[in-house]
Amino acid sequence: MDTIDFNQGLLSFLQASPTSFHATAEMARQLDEAGFTALDERHSWTLEVDQQYYVIRHDSAIIAFTTGSGDLTKDGIRMVGAHTDSPALKVKPNPEINSQDYFQLGVEVYGGALLNPWFDRDLSMAGRVSWQNKNGQIQNTLVDFKKAVATIPSLAIHLDREANQKRSINSQKDIPPVLCRLHGGDKPDFRQMLARELEKQDLEPEQVLDYEIFFYDTQPPAVIGLDDEFIAAARLDNLLSCYAGMKAIIAAKNSPYPCLLVCNDHEEVGSSSTNGANGPFLRQVLDRLCDTPTELTRTLQNSMIISADNAHGIHPNFADKHDSNHGPLLNNGPVIKINANQRYATTSETSALFRTLCQQQNVPVQSFVARTDMGCGSTIGPITASSLGIRTLDIGLPTFGMHSIRELAGRDDAVALAKVLVYFFQQENLFA
Repeated sequence: MDTIDFNQGLLSFLQASPTSFHATAEMARQLDEAGFTALDERHSWTLEVDQQYYVIRHDSAIIAFTTGSGDLTKDGIRMVGAHTDSPALKVKPNPEINSQDYFQLGVEVYGGALLNPWFDRDLSMAGRVSWQNKNGQIQNTLVDFKKAVATIPSLAIHLDREANQKRSINSQKDIPPVLCRLHGGDKPDFRQMLARELEKQDLEPEQVLDYEIFFYDTQPPAVIGLDDEFIAAARLDNLLSCYAGMKAIIAAKNSPYPCLLVCNDHEEVGSSSTNGANGPFLRQVLDRLCDTPTELTRTLQNSMIISADNAHGIHPNFADKHDSNHGPLLNNGPVIKINANQRYATTSETSALFRTLCQQQNVPVQSFVARTDMGCGSTIGPITASSLGIRTLDIGLPTFGMHSIRELAGRDDAVALAKVLVYFFQQENLFA
């Protein structure tokens, strides 16, 4: 894989994916182009050997898989998992706020967002709209305002002299974005705004019933740095892993061994949903690949899933926040994530396999363990391991500013991960 071409594709993917809905749609588009066949969960499936398929659940989670040519129970399935959602500001159901002749929208904080960087940004909105047509049918459509339509202005330092020492953010009253001035008694209606966006798509909504709309930063992703060493973008956590996994399964689509990529939604809020890792999506797809529960158990015991989610790169200004022996560096390869309390599901067996794959592909590999006196986040790895009983590895690419509106990763790391994942998908025997 060429690094420049890979990263240009990554930037385009990030730009096309302001929400989990759009990320899923963009992955489906690229899988279509690669020859994968779309399946519908509501229909019976007739799967053929050496073929490639994908299925979407509720517009924001996707599973792509290849059938291979061998025996599932003997070959197992090589799996990679990631998630499509990122922390953001989500518009409330009755969001209209008219204050001091300004029109604002009330928002909820989705996930563990780092709120300070949301101020003074050029914000747009995107998401899914559920609407009723003239025949009374309910339809779902993705919308993206694309242009900057709002901002969250900071309070001037003259009005808060201790802002640089003590400013805190009240998520109820400090972050409603400002969209426009009000004139002549205007009372904008958010659903009418959404209806106009649908009309731009040549749709004729009789009524906008509901929506899942998020604000996002309009600044495009970019390769930055004095020597072009870094990728700066929103939603690197975890669309970086989604993209690497997607490119890997496309590159390995003709592997004789069954392969699978699952990109769940709602990881940032606990994964407990119909299309989250703590829901039944992956298990129900696997049930359709195996004829009996016994076959599924046998298959899973010959399988492995690599849970790919971003890792904390050691920050040069805050190096003391890391264990001194486990501070991953950007552009120094994927990171094996380890936690004694099972916040990550890595075992010596799964990490040994991954280290071997990296060595054979000349890809450097690092380790992350949180300071013993500090907690760490978690991933879909432990959830998937406990629900399926499958060998699991937690890895990630080192980043700065995780959960900020703009994160930073290494230019070389994503393509290195994709290279190892392609190799993983092509392995004959995962374990003796």
